Amino acid sequence: MRRRILTLGLLLALTAPAAADPVPRERLEAALAALDDMAQQAVADGQVPGLAIAVVQGDAPVFLKGYGLRAQGKQATVDADTVFQLASFSKPISATVVAALVSEGLVEWNSSIATLDPSFRLQGAYPTQQLTVRDLFAHRSGLPGDAGNELEAFGFDRATILHRLALVPPSSSFRAGYSYSNFGLTEGAVAAAKPTGKAWEDVAQEKLYGPLGMSSTSSRHSDFLKRTNRAELHIGGPGKWAAKLPRDPDAQAPAGGVSSNVRDLAQWLRLEISGGTFNGSPMIKPTALAATHEPLMARGNNPVTGAASFYGLGWNVEFGRHGLSWGHAGAFSVGARTLVTIYPEAKLGIVVLANAFPTGVPEGLADSFFDVAFDGKISKDWLTPWNAAYAGMFGPAVEAAKKEYAAPAGGAMPAAPLKAYAGRYANAYVGAAEVAAVGDKLELRLGPQGKARVPLIHFNRDVFLYYPTPELPDLPAGVSFSLGPDGTARALTLEDLDGLGLGTLARE
Repeated sequence: MRRRILTLGLLLALTAPAAADPVPRERLEAALAALDDMAQQAVADGQVPGLAIAVVQGDAPVFLKGYGLRAQGKQATVDADTVFQLASFSKPISATVVAALVSEGLVEWNSSIATLDPSFRLQGAYPTQQLTVRDLFAHRSGLPGDAGNELEAFGFDRATILHRLALVPPSSSFRAGYSYSNFGLTEGAVAAAKPTGKAWEDVAQEKLYGPLGMSSTSSRHSDFLKRTNRAELHIGGPGKWAAKLPRDPDAQAPAGGVSSNVRDLAQWLRLEISGGTFNGSPMIKPTALAATHEPLMARGNNPVTGAASFYGLGWNVEFGRHGLSWGHAGAFSVGARTLVTIYPEAKLGIVVLANAFPTGVPEGLADSFFDVAFDGKISKDWLTPWNAAYAGMFGPAVEAAKKEYAAPAGGAMPAAPLKAYAGRYANAYVGAAEVAAVGDKLELRLGPQGKARVPLIHFNRDVFLYYPTPELPDLPAGVSFSLGPDGTARALTLEDLDGLGLGTLARE
């Protein structure tokens, strides 16, 4: 009886067609044709200026193509070799670099940050001593998500920002909450690279970009600027796209500073899909790479697809309508949108790069493609809800700020003489700030040598407004001065930094 059952099982295994091939070739070809049509239409409709897409099945790229323009108003077109800034799509790539270090025994995912980088501190002594590379890549250190981002905007370098994170109060107990932190993950990567004695950017090149032949990929912004075939960043929305603002993400390079093209990223997809093997040879130990895909921190449900979503190590891990997927999105509010999604059981992955913000085109295209690949048809319009999700990302904050600062209740009271506010202020987190009288106006100067300069617009008595985010020119933030008995300001508070309790600067 046992022999008969085994024989029957063998026959069934030999004749069963679909179980071993979740995406048959003919359905993949239909999905690629639909993807091509949708991408062309998205560019033709002005939803994005330019796009580039790679699809990998198994160990081979099956689709590499560019669409539209590198820069609105110019003739240069996007192709498979056009280099884009990846923004937070950098995180899973950096996780692969660390997995390579783990594979070589240079570091472990559970290696102590206090041992690797003794200069790094969190606010509390216990989490500082217990913190690991795994904690930082899983965003469970307790660091508030925005911590350090504003210092980067002021122009501070990576070392300064990481040092000042010791001043930031935690948003949750250590390992108890998920808070997406660019500079937390950056520290995890930098610390993991310490045993090599080399800079993170060099380690990424040596352990990943070089071995995979990713010749157009770098973690340095200067390398991106050297590429002649590169995509510019665009803001403004459909019909109004314009390349206005640059973005130098070097301070958070592991979290947001990679630049690449879809030809290179297809090679990285091959490595991920194969579990660490490349061109038939083991490159990263499967256990080291598999650790990045383990669901560690709950993120709730995907707001558009409804999939149960978790965070691994630099990866989103989701359980949705087509099964298990690994992915990550990237965005710069000054004009970048990127996406990677892999369905490991089907050995199928996609990369979509766009040179605009806000837009949900990458997710809309990817979700539609996978619908056709797995089910033979698109289940619903995915572009509309994804576009709405990104278009509304900052809407509530802008509207709330506009409402708060629409007009002072009872009318505006006049300001004190400008000299009452002018002077130098400082705290340990923000550093020095200068308020200077420029003609009949005040100017706020922040960051190294006061290079970040914004005008202060009087609102009511000792409250002024400024607009700290160039890509959101209608988002005001308040600056409040506290005057002493002599009529001179003793301190100022930057509203947009005070959520961390670090916005008040005392007069020097």
